[in-house]
Amino acid sequence: MPTLQQLEDLTRQTRRDIIRMVHKVNSGHPGGSLGCTEFLVSLYNEVMDLKDGFDMNGVGEDLFFLSNGHISPVFYSVLARRGYFPVAELNTFRLINSRLQGHPTTHEGLPGVRIASGSLGQGMSVAIGAALAKKLNNDSHLVYSLHGDGELQEGQNWEAIMYAAGNKVDNLITTIDLNGQQIDGSTDDVLPMGDLRAKFEAFGWEVMDIEEGNNLEAVVKGMKEAKSRTGKGKPICVLLHTIMGNGVDFMMHTHAWHGKAPNDEQLAIGLEQNAETLGDY
Repeated sequence: MPTLQQLEDLTRQTRRDIIRMVHKVNSGHPGGSLGCTEFLVSLYNEVMDLKDGFDMNGVGEDLFFLSNGHISPVFYSVLARRGYFPVAELNTFRLINSRLQGHPTTHEGLPGVRIASGSLGQGMSVAIGAALAKKLNNDSHLVYSLHGDGELQEGQNWEAIMYAAGNKVDNLITTIDLNGQQIDGSTDDVLPMGDLRAKFEAFGWEVMDIEEGNNLEAVVKGMKEAKSRTGKGKPICVLLHTIMGNGVDFMMHTHAWHGKAPNDEQLAIGLEQNAETLGDY
């Protein structure tokens, strides 16, 4: 297992990857990507039980599904630096004929990506299907999914939330990126989320909070606690409290950087705030 220092180094490098990818093509979604960096670095390097190599079925290992597919920059960086594909391929982000499109796709066969995502609201349904398949196959491994808080405004989520509890899909850990921001403003201004804990609990889920969602130690501890609660008849919901744009000061606490690329000067500032650790691509 990596040390905390190694995870911190990887987190800073991942933030560099994110802002460099988005800057190069003047397109992409840095805000949510930066906010979920600690989570995905922890998940892929400390929390999930993964096999070497990649196959679409994922038998005998934990699975992850990214539902809020617009935060593909962080997903691609974490996958590449975990060894799923060459780090140098990050340089092709959003280019024509690249495997690294703005929203993850499957037709180009990018290792680590099992579903096309970015049409919001669909990922939980897929994750539930995968979790049920593991039960049918007597595979004791877990299924994880990540969703934006604004994404919960899509009604399909609530059908899936009801289904998962009603069918005791207790090998599923669903995480909500609770940053309070979406493309047009704060979630409270666009469509208030209300009490998400109370809502998930009313639907029959086990709910826990990770209050410091941008603290590596807190995330690792919280996700391991979530794992310990599986297999007890209820799906698990983790409310991950994050800051959009975390790690790049001028991007933090605002929806303005949901889908906006930094200019040359802003890139330099962002890179300076995240010292190079593992080497840029």
